Amino acid sequence: MSDIITKKFDIPAALIEKLRGQYGERADGILAAFARERPVTLRVNRLKGDAAAVESELARFSPKRSAFYEDAYILEGAKERELEETALYREGKIYLQSLSSMLPPLFLEPKAGESILDMTAAPGGKTTQLSALSEGGALITACEKDKFRFERLKYNVEKQGAARVTLLNEDARNLNPYFRFDKILLDAPCSGSGTFSPSQPVKWSEKLLFKCISLQRALLLKAFSLLKSGGMLVYSTCSILREENEDAVCSLKGARLVPLEAPVGAPLLPSMEDTLCVEPDGLFEGFFVAKLFKP
Repeated sequence: MSDIITKKFDIPAALIEKLRGQYGERADGILAAFARERPVTLRVNRLKGDAAAVESELARFSPKRSAFYEDAYILEGAKERELEETALYREGKIYLQSLSSMLPPLFLEPKAGESILDMTAAPGGKTTQLSALSEGGALITACEKDKFRFERLKYNVEKQGAARVTLLNEDARNLNPYFRFDKILLDAPCSGSGTFSPSQPVKWSEKLLFKCISLQRALLLKAFSLLKSGGMLVYSTCSILREENEDAVCSLKGARLVPLEAPVGAPLLPSMEDTLCVEPDGLFEGFFVAKLFKP
């Protein structure tokens, strides 16, 4: 069955080999998940809306609240374009976002008054979630080096009403070394090995993987240098490969891992102690998260 899936969805042989080498027999389950279409999921934007109003206005889609996050909803059978036509979407009261990608801001636990850096912020889902979680009180700096993606980030931040966000069209690796932040989110560019689905084929290659590994380590080093003593750094990727996840975290010297509590209902793959690797299934994308403390 896995051979049929890999041929139908053009999953590269090198990736299959890596998955089998890392996860053994569980790789078949991962490959089977790549053949499943995940339902539309969204997050209530509490800067503009509330859950009761969203549930009422989206009643025809039978929204189901996620078990791990009260602001997250699952809409089985709905299409993204249908939601994009609603007033809720147009007014920025909801944000279409995968469940897995909602995890890093939750683990960062942003608070009002904290100085927070989102290092690779586009298209803005996690940036605006950080703002909403802090009730608009965190002082957020969001970086995006690509001009086109930066414009998308700017659009979403404004639409979601995240007023206390400073936007920088800048490579975060070039930030002034005198900056210091209480907390940093590094949702690093990655090979996307956890995100395959029938409607979202991923252009995975070993060349891309090696490029991402180099960039991830450079961004991690920069993040740690910008973090205040006593500060927290959340590192995440939408990859399920050790090279981009555990190996990246272990490359950072002087950091201490903070144990993470498994999200209710999220399937997990084996990963390094105190980290989480979400297993791709019919609901979640594959995703890795680690939380690091700077003494």
